[in-house]
Amino acid sequence: MLTTSTRTLVIDTATAACSVALFDGATLIDARHDVVGRGHAERLVPMIADLAGGGRASRILVDVGPGSFTGIRVGIAAARGLALGWGARLSGYGTLAIIAAAALDGGPLAVVTEGGHGEVFMQAFDAPFAALDAPRSLTPQAALAALDGRRAVGTGTRWLAALDDRVPRDDTLPDARHAMLLPAIERALPAAPFYGRAPDAKPPAPRAA
Repeated sequence: MLTTSTRTLVIDTATAACSVALFDGATLIDARHDVVGRGHAERLVPMIADLAGGGRASRILVDVGPGSFTGIRVGIAAARGLALGWGARLSGYGTLAIIAAAALDGGPLAVVTEGGHGEVFMQAFDAPFAALDAPRSLTPQAALAALDGRRAVGTGTRWLAALDDRVPRDDTLPDARHAMLLPAIERALPAAPFYGRAPDAKPPAPRAA
């Protein structure tokens, strides 16, 4: 009989990647990762169902952003639905944090990802794992100035490389299989969207009486 009491399902749809992983404690059991661009809603549930035991777990972790508005909502909606159906505990983690956890190699770095409208999301980290600031949305020029000698990783580096050819382009995306590299506190965020910037669409102003 399948035991799920120590299992964790990780869902990551906040970027162009659609990624899921199943852990028993800190041990990776199964994972799927695909760069889909769009269409997370169509890919996510089949990917979870394809995991060992249908991905069923007693805990669910989900990427809460910043990233794609649609992708973040798809992942959180699926995580909430499964948590309700399975009676599972639910919490979140940050997009930039999981990229940093996999990329830190002893030196400081900055995670820079696509932010929309020509901007990037950026957050600085130091080893073994310390977030030096909060995720923020910056113009590429401002992000380049804020690097301050740090190595940059993430899809947003293409914007920085276009301004300064000394910055290597890096296409790293978050991968659910790296979730357990995060400190426990970074895996205990509320499972609520963190968009990192204001929504593109704004509600219409109320009509004058």
